[in-house]
Amino acid sequence: MPDETQARKGEHIDICLDLDTKIEFSMKTTWFEYVELIHEALPELDLQDISLKTKFLGREFQLPIIIEGMTGGTAKAYEINRNLAEAAEKLGIPFGLGSQRAALDNPDLKDTYKIARETAPNVFLIGNLSGVQLAKEGVSAAEKAVEMIEADALAIHLNGLQELVQPEGTTTFRGILESIRKTAEKLSVPVIVKEVGAGISGETAKKLAKAGVKAIDIAGAGGTNWVKIELERARGKDPQKFSLGEVFIEWGIPTAASLLEVSSAVGDVEIIASGGIRNGLQVAKALALGADMVGMAKPLLRPAIQSPEAVMIFLNDIAEQLKAAMFLTGSRTINDLKKADYVLLGPLLEWIRQRLKKL
Repeated sequence: MPDETQARKGEHIDICLDLDTKIEFSMKTTWFEYVELIHEALPELDLQDISLKTKFLGREFQLPIIIEGMTGGTAKAYEINRNLAEAAEKLGIPFGLGSQRAALDNPDLKDTYKIARETAPNVFLIGNLSGVQLAKEGVSAAEKAVEMIEADALAIHLNGLQELVQPEGTTTFRGILESIRKTAEKLSVPVIVKEVGAGISGETAKKLAKAGVKAIDIAGAGGTNWVKIELERARGKDPQKFSLGEVFIEWGIPTAASLLEVSSAVGDVEIIASGGIRNGLQVAKALALGADMVGMAKPLLRPAIQSPEAVMIFLNDIAEQLKAAMFLTGSRTINDLKKADYVLLGPLLEWIRQRLKKL
């Protein structure tokens, strides 16, 4: 693997840590502010009665939260993945790794991914490949990625917008859907398909469900903005990419809108809501809108630089906020919360009115 790939992955980490909120969307939000859960003044339960346990892909977890794939393939990723994996194992939640392409190209980098399994032998570990790589190399690449880390599931990420503005990006996206279908059919573990911050539409969700994927991670717009990250890398180096990125800097389906589209379009595929979810109330809203699990990434990066304990402190705070939202809606279990009443407001309501007619 060329050194530039390792450098790029290191730059991604540095930009996220250095710029922090500046790499999030400026104008577009997740639209969860347009979702109101209905308050229950008589919850008829005690706070200690509430259970956050849930099931996903046939396994039971202590929280309905997934640590999303962030990194790998660079020395900086080793410590990050070790800390995240240890926290995930102790909390009893799934953990996803960043794209494994780097290690498939250069076996010397496998340790930056394998450390997760070595640290957390019982964690539900999610591997990661790009749709582009899958279409290029076929099912064998997926099998190698799973074998490398003894993965319990494999995420195929779709990042067309990022590839368009990335200085080294590729725009060869033909054949990805068929590759996903073949992989879902032949792979020994469930296949998850995920975006990286631009959302998934109802129409795309139907195609993925028909292709046999077991879960869809919507990764909507409103949180981390990969166009902004790649603009930082292109600044002063690639004027054309920089100009392109500036035009599409607010592109994407807001997370709440994407979640409602996908949950309305497919019924037998599990849904992960991610993209700008920053607190337990947003987690509760996502579950009420149809998510089975909720993914978080960037908020965990800084704690992951510190220690597993820092990651656990952050996620335990999220869990307490979620529990409070469940108490205030009279929801004793996650299944109860999924049935909670809510009201849609503003542009989210108008979006759904227009889009559901087409799905």
